[in-house]
Amino acid sequence: MAGMKETHGDGASSSQRDRSTRVDASVAFDGLTETIWRLRQPDGCPWDRAQTHASIAKNMLEEAYEAVDCIEDGDAAHLREELGDVLMQVMLHAQIAADAGEFSIADVVGDLDEKLIRRHPHVFGESSGAHDAAEVLDIWDAVKRAEREERSAPQEGRAGNSTSAEEDPEAARPERPEGLLDSVPRSLPALMQAEKVSKRAAKVGFEWETVDDVWRQVAEERSEFEAEAPGSPERALEFGDLLFALVNVARKEGIDAESALRASTRKFRARWSAVEGLAWREGHAVEDLSTEELNRLWEEAKAAE
Repeated sequence: MAGMKETHGDGASSSQRDRSTRVDASVAFDGLTETIWRLRQPDGCPWDRAQTHASIAKNMLEEAYEAVDCIEDGDAAHLREELGDVLMQVMLHAQIAADAGEFSIADVVGDLDEKLIRRHPHVFGESSGAHDAAEVLDIWDAVKRAEREERSAPQEGRAGNSTSAEEDPEAARPERPEGLLDSVPRSLPALMQAEKVSKRAAKVGFEWETVDDVWRQVAEERSEFEAEAPGSPERALEFGDLLFALVNVARKEGIDAESALRASTRKFRARWSAVEGLAWREGHAVEDLSTEELNRLWEEAKAAE
């Protein structure tokens, strides 16, 4: 793999590469690796030593979201810091695993490098280069599909699989392959997860023909929601179906539902902050204002945007 990286494409195109952005982080990365290791040693930090994968799982999400906030704010200075915090979570999880004899950060980095090369045959392999981003996505889908098939293929000599077909006919049945949706993380934000599973199902033909068809599905889900008793678990479930249908409207329109809702929420927060500022200048706290007064300030804030 490493040889392929060095030799593939060493023709005229290689002269166009910007070597000034090729950073040697080996010293810094090794130093960070040692720091994280040191924190987990018997004479290290009691808090770091006490952590497990489960105890800091939520930290990974929190740090990633803080990094996304910086990206959306265009704040490069703080993004540098937040990416460091994300990396710290990766390093700490890897050290916890190393202490348990599971895997190390070297395994993580090596596996990632191999996967990147495997999923970019148009760059590191013998296949012709992709001409645009859409072709790259098609290549990734093909490679991922092959990876799923490989993971699902029967393994010779697998422990516990010694029963003969004569003894048990079920033993001759091929093992069920990995499901199309199995690799979509269940811990993803709900809108993002809904879009990903819908997109995968659509790729194999489970799809509405037009966006109007999806809007009709939205109307149907709304009717089913309204038919259920207010406050009932059934009504809540139908509301989820309604949201799921709306996510598919977004998908058909080429809109990322998660990003769209984040943008709307950011707009609401900014406008509400403006409302609080207007109320403060008038000598009021928003908690003391009537709905009519809040609506007046809301319209003023909206007009000032």
